[in-house]
Amino acid sequence: MLTTVEKMAKKIVRTYADLNVYTRSYELAMEIYVYTKQFPKEETYALSDQLRRASRSIPANIAEGWAKRKYQNVFIRHLNDANGSCEETKTWLRFALDCQYLEQDLFEKLLRGYNDVGAMLNALMKRWKTYD
Repeated sequence: MLTTVEKMAKKIVRTYADLNVYTRSYELAMEIYVYTKQFPKEETYALSDQLRRASRSIPANIAEGWAKRKYQNVFIRHLNDANGSCEETKTWLRFALDCQYLEQDLFEKLLRGYNDVGAMLNALMKRWKTYD
């Protein structure tokens, strides 16, 4: 069985959209968008907004970093920013759970997804030249 890193290495990557980590983080951000629509109205400009912004920042930073990947430090900085947004998203998800806006099983599903994204970001930071 191939590891996530091995699967990523086997795939031809021409653009950031070909990166598994970009695709997965984008999908998760869209899921969060759907779920936060159900949050109470008073959370529209608070928790919903924070959760949406943090989750969208992950694929956005991956895309921006990819465009600047010939500058190693810039690319890695954007991947680090994406990783930071990943951790921020997990924190907002915990708030949503504790405020009873998310069910436990949904929280765990999203948390697993963001744990996977974090692992993929770390792998990409270590082996990014493979995708050039």
